[in-house]
Amino acid sequence: MLLRDHPLCVFISFLILTASLNVVDVRGATYLVGDSDGWTPFTNSTNWTRGKAFHVGDMLEFNYDKGLHNVMQVNSTTYQDCIKEANMEIFDSGNDSLVLSQAGQMWFICGVENHCENGQKLSINVLPREE
Repeated sequence: MLLRDHPLCVFISFLILTASLNVVDVRGATYLVGDSDGWTPFTNSTNWTRGKAFHVGDMLEFNYDKGLHNVMQVNSTTYQDCIKEANMEIFDSGNDSLVLSQAGQMWFICGVENHCENGQKLSINVLPREE
């Protein structure tokens, strides 16, 4: 008797096939901040976010010229007032990918010179993951 004809092998093969059919893609959408303009001052982030629904698990990609800009995730007050504090985490690779890990409001600014004051900031509402 061949091993493949053994009832246990047939049963295990059936379980593997069934499990593989129930795999759900858990990756979210990826959004290029600013689209083709990238992460720059004077970009209207309100227009960019219009029509987009951000969910937990989605990813924001910030593309910009390294050394000219950066990305800082901040709170509401820091966002409104463009406050740059030394103890904040700064992303400055020029190609930063940030996963939206929790639902709620999120704020981002550029901490270089007066870029935030000139509009290089982003506020989004992250929704719970769609099932």
